[in-house]
Amino acid sequence: MKRNFLTVNPETDAHVLHALASPVRVRMLRLLHDRGPLNVNEIAAALDLPQSTVVTHVQVLEGAELIETRTVKAKKGHQKVCSARYDEILVRFDGVAAREADRVITVEMPLGLYTSCETTAPCGLCSPEGIIGLLDVPDNFLDPDRMKTALLWFGRGFVEYKFPNNARILNADLEALEFSMELSSEVPGTSNIWPSDITLWVNNVAVGTWTSPGDFGDQRGAYTPRWWKLEGSQYGALKTWTISADGTMIDGRRVSNVTLADLDLAAHHSIRMRIGIADDARHPGGVNIFGRGFGNYDQDIVMRLYPRA
Repeated sequence: MKRNFLTVNPETDAHVLHALASPVRVRMLRLLHDRGPLNVNEIAAALDLPQSTVVTHVQVLEGAELIETRTVKAKKGHQKVCSARYDEILVRFDGVAAREADRVITVEMPLGLYTSCETTAPCGLCSPEGIIGLLDVPDNFLDPDRMKTALLWFGRGFVEYKFPNNARILNADLEALEFSMELSSEVPGTSNIWPSDITLWVNNVAVGTWTSPGDFGDQRGAYTPRWWKLEGSQYGALKTWTISADGTMIDGRRVSNVTLADLDLAAHHSIRMRIGIADDARHPGGVNIFGRGFGNYDQDIVMRLYPRA
């Protein structure tokens, strides 16, 4: 049986160590590992804990990406089902992870520096200080103040970014290419049950699609400013697309057969990354993209290049 491992670098993965520092959360992880997926009520009953306590700890484990959750229909409304992602977690102090990190080429792209866009309402741009221009007007995405954007959203379409092709500049052969960003669906107001198929393209190649379960507004995002209305989108899930010679994965799970060779990186001076809703999406539920100053993760869109050793 295949086992899933997580290697933790204590210098860069403090959020994971924080999630593991609670005996209650460790008990929850063991329970989910031993018994498989459980809903919040089942976890509360098994551990003799208040449901509210379990909900709080589930949010921490979700934020550290130690568990996966999905929302399913119940007899009355909906319920959240949780499952453990890893069988073993290893904390390394031997410097191997740090040395590997030294080789990684990282570029963080400000959310408003897209070079091309096609969007439909509902749509809008926000900085940490306020709304940029007009809401639900797609042409507003060309506003020069978009450079300050920390949250953007749209119903259909895409935004595209040009990243420097540092691998070509350095004449480096790549093992993997990775993009990471915080995302959710988009619905007027919020709804935790609003699936949306969000696709990532690289150099015009659709590499993989993640189905967001909803537009999250059950609590204020950790970095979402206080002026932003509680009825608005508050945070997303941090998703990572990784393309290698073996195909494309999202958060370690294979989603397509697209490989690095399919992207023809050596032929381009830039790496064009597009994120949005495909025309043939089965669940065209829009997208929110969270940058610095909004959501639960203090980052914009991150590209990582992993050169071959």
